[in-house]
Amino acid sequence: MNITQNHGRQGFAAYLRRRWQLYAMLLIPAFVVLLFNYVPLYGLTIAFKDFNPGEGIVDSPCVGLKWFKTAMVMPDFTSIVWNTFIIAVGKIVCGQIAAIIFALLLNEVANPVYKRIVQTVTYFPHFLSWVIIGGIFTDMLSTTGILNQFLGIFGIKPIFFLGSNQWFQPTMVILETWKEFGWGAIVYLAAMTNISPDLYEAAAMDGAGRLKSIWHITLPGISSIIVMLCVLNIGNILNAGFDQILVMYNPAVYRTGDVLDTFIYRQGLLDAQYSLSTAIGLFKSVIGLVLTLTANYLATRFTNYRVF
Repeated sequence: MNITQNHGRQGFAAYLRRRWQLYAMLLIPAFVVLLFNYVPLYGLTIAFKDFNPGEGIVDSPCVGLKWFKTAMVMPDFTSIVWNTFIIAVGKIVCGQIAAIIFALLLNEVANPVYKRIVQTVTYFPHFLSWVIIGGIFTDMLSTTGILNQFLGIFGIKPIFFLGSNQWFQPTMVILETWKEFGWGAIVYLAAMTNISPDLYEAAAMDGAGRLKSIWHITLPGISSIIVMLCVLNIGNILNAGFDQILVMYNPAVYRTGDVLDTFIYRQGLLDAQYSLSTAIGLFKSVIGLVLTLTANYLATRFTNYRVF
């Protein structure tokens, strides 16, 4: 046993001597991750303290679960969680469906030049900041914007999409789907390239058309990717898109547009309720972790696919 362990240590030491340059290159990224991802986790302790910047984290008195209880009894907290859930689920469902359909359509395009042009055009919005997109669509969706001018041709009265509680949530979902469906299709297109062309040839010989080939070959071939992305997206079910909503919402739509992230922003940075905002943020993260683990367990049990 000792001989085996010694050989193992010597083999690993020899490997390090041969590849030390690679490990040296990892030191800086590892330090950056440690500094910006793990060290700040210490700040989560203020969720259990009555934090005062003058006293610091260590000397601030511990109050246990006070701020979690305070958040739960706040009059708007339930509606804010519900708004977050509705918008996030809408984005996940519509985004995944749009990405899958787009990938299936693009996979059928035979002309490589046309295919690359379409891909470039649909990928481009992903790289635009919501500050830019928000400014453009705030003007387009106003009561005097180009969309309402078009609707006016058919006798439809102007709709204030970003100032109406009825229209705000659907507008956020549609804009997010438009921005990300092209980028989201990349992973599905990559998965489709792994499907053997022989399957499509055999299906064609059996008389199957394109729709049947898609249903019986393509979709089953990418099912593992669909499950994986669904599991990962479940963890974001309380992330409704802070940057998008912060840029595009206003007090008129707080009833349906205020989400956990914007609420945390106002409580923490604007009202200086650091402990309360940290408690809400920690609550959101724990729920996301639990949902991800649950979704992975259900996926493993019922589909035989697992992410981790």
